[in-house]
Amino acid sequence: MKVHKTLEIRTSRRVFAAGAVSVVAALALSACGGTTPSGTGTAAAGSDLKAAGAGTITMWVDAERSPALKDISEKFKADTGIEVKLVVKDFAAVRDDFITQVPTGKGPDLIVGPHDWIGKFVQNGVIAPIELGDKKSTFQDSSINAMTYNGSMYGVPYSIENIALLRNTDIVPAKAATFDEVIANGKQAVAEGKAAFPFLVGLDPKQADPYHVYPLQASMGSQVFGKDVDGGYDPKQLLIGDAAGVEFAKKLASWGDAGEKVLNSNITGDIAKEKFLAGESPYFLTGPWNVPDAQKKGLNFSVDELPTTGTAPAQPFIGVNGFFISAKSANALATSEFVTNYLSTEAAQDSMYSAGGRPPALKASFDKAATDPIVEAFGKIGATGVPMPAIPEMSAVWADWGATELSIIKGEVDPAEAWTKMAASIQAKIGG
Repeated sequence: MKVHKTLEIRTSRRVFAAGAVSVVAALALSACGGTTPSGTGTAAAGSDLKAAGAGTITMWVDAERSPALKDISEKFKADTGIEVKLVVKDFAAVRDDFITQVPTGKGPDLIVGPHDWIGKFVQNGVIAPIELGDKKSTFQDSSINAMTYNGSMYGVPYSIENIALLRNTDIVPAKAATFDEVIANGKQAVAEGKAAFPFLVGLDPKQADPYHVYPLQASMGSQVFGKDVDGGYDPKQLLIGDAAGVEFAKKLASWGDAGEKVLNSNITGDIAKEKFLAGESPYFLTGPWNVPDAQKKGLNFSVDELPTTGTAPAQPFIGVNGFFISAKSANALATSEFVTNYLSTEAAQDSMYSAGGRPPALKASFDKAATDPIVEAFGKIGATGVPMPAIPEMSAVWADWGATELSIIKGEVDPAEAWTKMAASIQAKIGG
């Protein structure tokens, strides 16, 4: 299984005009009912697309994903006569560049990126909603939910990723259902001299890692934001500081440096990976990006469901990557056609999977990829997850959340007091 780490998970954790919305939505709707990649009616459609605007559409993409889009771009040009120019950009800076350049008319027609960019994009009026119609049902539900913001869909998804629990089966043969069982198994392995660490998860020395630890928090009934009537995250409902969150904070302290030492503030992501690959722990809480090295090392391992800490499921955050259309596209009709009728095909989604190894969002492509049991396991876990909040207010959450978790894990603060103070600080930053 070939997989690569999503670049945005760490990087990002930091009113569009009605007339424009309706125009682009209408264009997308017409595109959904028009040209197909099979070439039916391409001559007339290509003429219409050319007449609608620029003869070239530009996509910003990172170096990893650019090669995967070459064939489908050439197919689009053969069918329509319109070139898709793939411009490789620095992924760390591309989101902010897009927000800055689109209003000036100098930005691209579309961009590739993760769903948690959507809130900032919509807030700045730089992306247009799309309409997939019946094609929605061909994608994993979780991917459609992630691309939906304030009741509108803003991107065509192509991949889903999330974390799971890797277990060294030579050290612990059977999987555990609860985190208490994981801890007990890990401690027994250490006591028997089979391991040096009962459990591993990488923690940043300044921010811990709320992303990786979130499933343990969610299982105790602690969420970040509540939901509105449409099922989207509601920034007016900050839930992280509730009673369930305080109880989770107490658990963090009990697992930390001054407690059972299951969560070790001195273990970074790189160290956790190194120790797991060296066979020094039966467990590693991580994502598919660390699977290839475990395979190369020859480890016998299993991809297990996330263990529960409470009565609720241990739901991970899921990250969904996709394609977004600029609100200022020089040829909105052609761009919509390319995104909705070409990038949504099995050919395109299969190619993106082959290049990056991220489980596909398109059901048919995922079914093929899931012949690999590791892809299947991560996919099943992801199906139970929740989209990482894409609302702009989430950027006010990460810093306080991570710093507070770290101080609790280190045993430097009273967990209940620190957690309550954290929630108050986040609320003040969000406002209301």
